[in-house]
Amino acid sequence: MNHKSTIVLNSGTMFKRNGKKDPELIQNVSEGLKKLYKTKLFPLEDTYHFHDFHSPALEDADFDNKPMVLLVGQYSTGKTTFIRHLMEQDFPGMRIGPEPTTDSFIAVMHGEQDGLIPGNALVVDPKKPFRKLNAFGNAFLNRFVCAQMPNAVLESISIIDTPGILSGEKQRISRGYDFAAVLEWFAERVDRIILLFDAHKLDISDEFSEVIRSLKNHEDKMRVVLNKADQIGTQQLMRVYGALMWSLGKIVGTPEVIRVYIGSFWAQPLLVADNRKLFEAEEQDLFKDIQGLPRNAALRKLNDLIKRARLAKVHAYIISSLKKEMPNMFGKENKKKELIANLGEIYTRIEKEHQISPGDFPKLAKMQEILANQDFSKFQAVKPKLLEAVEDMLANDIAKLMTLVRQEEAAMPSQSVQGGAFEGTMDGPFGHGYGEGAGEGIDELEWVVARDKPTYDEIFYTLSPVNGKVSGALAKKEMVKSKLPNTVLGKIWKLADVDKDGYLDDDEFALANHLIKVKLEGHELPTDLPEHLIPPSKRGL
Repeated sequence: MNHKSTIVLNSGTMFKRNGKKDPELIQNVSEGLKKLYKTKLFPLEDTYHFHDFHSPALEDADFDNKPMVLLVGQYSTGKTTFIRHLMEQDFPGMRIGPEPTTDSFIAVMHGEQDGLIPGNALVVDPKKPFRKLNAFGNAFLNRFVCAQMPNAVLESISIIDTPGILSGEKQRISRGYDFAAVLEWFAERVDRIILLFDAHKLDISDEFSEVIRSLKNHEDKMRVVLNKADQIGTQQLMRVYGALMWSLGKIVGTPEVIRVYIGSFWAQPLLVADNRKLFEAEEQDLFKDIQGLPRNAALRKLNDLIKRARLAKVHAYIISSLKKEMPNMFGKENKKKELIANLGEIYTRIEKEHQISPGDFPKLAKMQEILANQDFSKFQAVKPKLLEAVEDMLANDIAKLMTLVRQEEAAMPSQSVQGGAFEGTMDGPFGHGYGEGAGEGIDELEWVVARDKPTYDEIFYTLSPVNGKVSGALAKKEMVKSKLPNTVLGKIWKLADVDKDGYLDDDEFALANHLIKVKLEGHELPTDLPEHLIPPSKRGL
């Protein structure tokens, strides 16, 4: 039976009964986030012109939409091919080639029939989370489409393909819209940002550097794919990987390293197959990361709302401080210029006065640029009630929603992306690691340990077994020769002592040595002993 969990949120906009506010019952995280935003955060944003400075107001579709994956990269790094590889199907409007072919933003989404929806129609659809893109104008909307199609992968996620990033000043100007600002808009709303690089031509253009810097506040969503890695040998790949990490470190400017996946993400034979195992393991890791997005979607939306609330709070302090400094009558324009020039000092004062982390403040240069075109007389003074509502939201309501997030995750543990390339490596002999390590011999009739058992038997009989068995102390003397830590050897002992009598017979001793070999070859030990590794003499237990 499914028991729906509910939580209570205290909202300042509820009907009052006997002078008291009625609490609200919240059935799910999405509904709770919508109500919190509308009743507590939006009033603060609206009062202090937050939407003119940072990000448009959120709509219901922003809370209800499926997880989105944004692909960003220079032209011909394989972005469109990567999408085709995931879905194992062409999508409407798809163009692939070595030159810059994708000249539009394409939102690849699920639909009952194949079709393309142009940008101007997309931004008036209340069910799609793109209405606020209207602000970027026709130059952008003519380069924005939604490709709809029935596909199992798209039932769980939507994918945003972007134009290939070019190099040189000329191309940047010719776009006709602020490319970095559009990407930043998407970055705020997506669940995963994948930066694609071509291992064969690793150069990061000025525009790409600018784009990566504009995504700086979203490092937690960023993953890097070093694509086409099968076109170079192992030694060259190591050099390319090192150069990529060095370049990213300089651009991102943080000591933490973004996760990089190396591989060849398309359904063609590998040109240089030396690193096949590495590519398989990396692809599996990336697929697991993408497959986990639906489960973590509610948590991501909650996290993004917290980030937004912290920025809105700081923004309110900045605007109210500027209002306070402005004269009532004369010299307004000169004072405005002076305040903009000294904005850094205002930041420092607010930081100390309200104990706010420097990382919560908006970029100084961007803020100064927008303030130059604002009418300071329309700014509002500080309104404690609005700020208290947001403080209460962060301190109390978010904690309640967090409990509901965990309950929702527990209620749907199997929710993950299905279909397309995600099906190909799930089970069967082509699953990652199938028939290797502890899985070796899984399809064989003969017990796999029997191959090396004569060697293990020789060692076993030198330990002078009593009644065909050796004690733990004797087995330990032999097992520690592997130089594996005691924690690992203890686990091997538990797995090998199949009948749990505290001794090892010749089959169990051979099994222990086989598991030591598995571990020494770099594989993980199983949590429970697989059926094919149980000695034939113990299978009736």
